[in-house]
Amino acid sequence: MRILRDRRQVVALSREWRRRDTQTLALVPTMGNLHEGHLALVRRARERGDRVLVSVFVNPLQFDRPDDLAAYPRTLEADAQKLAELGVDGLFCPDAGEMYPEGGPSEVRVVIPGISTLLEGASRPGHFDGVATVVAKLFNLVQPDVAVFGQKDYQQLRLIEAMVAALDFPVVIDSLPTVRADDGLALSSRNSRLSPQARERAPELYRSLYDVVAACKLEADSWPAAFSEPIAAAADRLGQAGFHLDYLSIRRADDLGEPQPGDTDLVLLAAAWLDGVRLIDNLRFGYGKFAGE
Repeated sequence: MRILRDRRQVVALSREWRRRDTQTLALVPTMGNLHEGHLALVRRARERGDRVLVSVFVNPLQFDRPDDLAAYPRTLEADAQKLAELGVDGLFCPDAGEMYPEGGPSEVRVVIPGISTLLEGASRPGHFDGVATVVAKLFNLVQPDVAVFGQKDYQQLRLIEAMVAALDFPVVIDSLPTVRADDGLALSSRNSRLSPQARERAPELYRSLYDVVAACKLEADSWPAAFSEPIAAAADRLGQAGFHLDYLSIRRADDLGEPQPGDTDLVLLAAAWLDGVRLIDNLRFGYGKFAGE
């Protein structure tokens, strides 16, 4: 596995692979501290590309709080070992100065109007501008044929798809369902910061989402009470379990707009604080005539 820290090395390697192999290149962008969810993305990339490159970069542009950036777990040596064992061809692990050589945070941002200001974007102003900017830079440097993302960060996935469509990036976006622990908790690098007691309570977020979706499907002919009552009950339940709810909202699955009568493809998204750690999760579901799916 080639380990690269310089942007010029990545550009040269991508060109070398294409010139020599004329094969497909798959990219998996990450912020490191790799868990089984990340590794599932890498395995999918191995299926989609003849060459696989993984990036590990804790992007300062997408953090709205300096303490969160400082506390984000960094485990590059262990990450590299895991990736080598999976047969990854290249690991790009630049520092902030390499990715943003202007000497500080980039003054040029990629902004995706609308979707970047909803839900997670409303709670973390500028977060999605940072995500879109760094992913656009990675796409330009690596020139991948396919890029693989997880559906746990559902709004991020939709944002990247919108950016690719708007800016005509010649890359296919692939995604995998959320990988969960046996108790239902969505795998996340931030889970390692939960205390043992909070880790025991953390799966309540997923269970609450599951129950909201089940209740909505049972009341598929009732709008909007089918949504408001189960959501209110879940918010109360999470509060009693020690969560500080940021948002819990049902949206259209394609563009995250407010659902309207007749919409059938929906997603329930949530973010909540527990033990000082911010957790996010989502469940996509069919409604109305698709409620049994």
